[in-house]
Amino acid sequence: MTIDMTCSGSLARPVDAPGTRRGIGVGEMHLDGGFWGARQMTNARATLRHCYDWMERLGWLANFDRVASGSTGDDRPGWQFSDSEVYKLLEAVAWQQGHTPDPAVERIWAQLVDRIAAAQDDDGYLNTCFGHAHQPARYSDLSMGHELYCTGHLLQAAVARVRTHGEDELVRVARRAADHVCREFGANGRPGICGHPEIEVGLVEFGRALGEPTYIEQARLFVERRGRGILAPIALLSPAYFQDDVPVRDADHWRGHAVRALYLAAGALDVATSTGDRELVSAIERQWTSSVERRTYLTGGMGSRHQDEGFGDDWELPSDRAYCETCAGVASVMVSWRLLLATGEAKYADLIERTMYNVVATSPREDGRAFFYANPLHQREPGGDVRLDEVNPRAEGGIRAPWFDVSCCPTNVARTLASWQSCAVFVDESGEDPVVTIAQYAAGAMHVATERGTLAVDVETAYPKEGVVRFLVREAPAGRVGLRLRVPHWADGASIRSHDEAVTSCAPGWIDVVGPVAAGDEIVLDLPVRPRLTWPDLRIDGARGTVAVERGPVVLCLESVDLPDDVSIDGLALSVDSLPTDRGDGAIVHARTVSLPAHGDGRPPFVSARPNPGRGDARHERAFEVPLIPYHRWAERGPSTMRVFLPVA
Repeated sequence: MTIDMTCSGSLARPVDAPGTRRGIGVGEMHLDGGFWGARQMTNARATLRHCYDWMERLGWLANFDRVASGSTGDDRPGWQFSDSEVYKLLEAVAWQQGHTPDPAVERIWAQLVDRIAAAQDDDGYLNTCFGHAHQPARYSDLSMGHELYCTGHLLQAAVARVRTHGEDELVRVARRAADHVCREFGANGRPGICGHPEIEVGLVEFGRALGEPTYIEQARLFVERRGRGILAPIALLSPAYFQDDVPVRDADHWRGHAVRALYLAAGALDVATSTGDRELVSAIERQWTSSVERRTYLTGGMGSRHQDEGFGDDWELPSDRAYCETCAGVASVMVSWRLLLATGEAKYADLIERTMYNVVATSPREDGRAFFYANPLHQREPGGDVRLDEVNPRAEGGIRAPWFDVSCCPTNVARTLASWQSCAVFVDESGEDPVVTIAQYAAGAMHVATERGTLAVDVETAYPKEGVVRFLVREAPAGRVGLRLRVPHWADGASIRSHDEAVTSCAPGWIDVVGPVAAGDEIVLDLPVRPRLTWPDLRIDGARGTVAVERGPVVLCLESVDLPDDVSIDGLALSVDSLPTDRGDGAIVHARTVSLPAHGDGRPPFVSARPNPGRGDARHERAFEVPLIPYHRWAERGPSTMRVFLPVA
């Protein structure tokens, strides 16, 4: 594949942290079909326009027109944070244009920016819900108003634009908005914070992009103010919901609203790496470790409680009531990528892979025009209440919905897919020679700049359906440059062949290709993606007595449409006497139906005799084979019930 290195987005990346590791720019890797390439193409061709049309239809874009014309009223459509969805769409457009320019997508950009710029106040303030006629005063509801949250997403959109295109009107709008925030909330201004973290991420990266340390200092102030009870209390929501109960550097785990907690962690890492605050980096490492080990689902999903879209207690991971908001998956990737750049540890890339395949890829429908908001691991009733041409409740039903009343997930998925390659590869310059490190695998071509010159590598793979990943070096610099690959934590039995040498086994973690790479080299990594059983920790009450099946990085599930009509998904038990059989991208497992006791006399659903689900028990009526499919494909064939963790026979 030929890469146009004249594209201004070649070296553009969402995170440009100081240090010895840098992610590649979105233009340094072009996807060529395959799992992620197909999704990125659908995102560009369908999802971007889909989001634009819905926001136009609902009046979220017209909110900017009303501010510009001075015609605001108390009938403003959309939640108070709807501006942020416009900015996330802009960010997605900018990243997409950074690697695959398209005139039609550029027109979306121009139309949006014109309307946004016209709505900005003379002092830089920009918001369509506060501060104008018949609206609440500016910053009168820091707990729930989301003004700074919206500004943070504006700044992230501007970062994407300035790094892929250069300074334009949106970047100038964002600069004025950032200057306003620093005047209002600086050391001599309001001692406030936003109830929903995000401004911190936006300020740091915008400060890095423009070389403006004032913005980074403002983000540092916001991070240090957090956890000191600054925000006004809200009924039924504790300070932990806002991460305003414990200072960031003192917390041992993530708690409260999952997306807020993760955005704050990402912002704190940005501040820490920009200021050299190793203590703060260590605090986020500690929180990541505890929360991943005790509060994260098999899919990588985070957040087990619907009530506050939040983390539950340790080991509180019910499958059927899992919230696992799609946006929390996006935020988890943001945090893990920053930790990977800060530490170089492969475990962060492992979680990114898990979350990408089983949360981010699960949300959008195959055509890119409908989405999951929440991602449970057990669907007890077939979804059937989704309104295809109307706004839907945010977490209801087992069918992907075209739009939600809180539609943060479609635009979050859009910006993540548009910039997917930016968290797939990084250049590590911590040693004597630079090393191009491939953390995620996808078919395509890389053209990566290093201090020694350019390394160009074609990647041929059908991963994760197949485990073979072939790397063909097309161009290598005269100076020494290394190539490092990731062997996922689940890939026991992986092997590698390079420089026409014999096949050698390799353990999970990083594997360095022997010697400096040269043009013409071929490296083949073989990862065992065969199905395997995965057992839950016994402390997870909601999954005890069950087992899941994974295949490579993909979590599998059983969907009711694959069962005989007279068999219920909850009346089935999995036999573990034999391992699952590989089935392309899924698996075949042996299962047995279970006769469930009948109750008709008003007694609680318990029996006095101890059940014995082992072989030979009279309740096992039929034995047969059932297929398991990738979790990210569930509900694509219509309403269904579904389980990831299956009872063991």
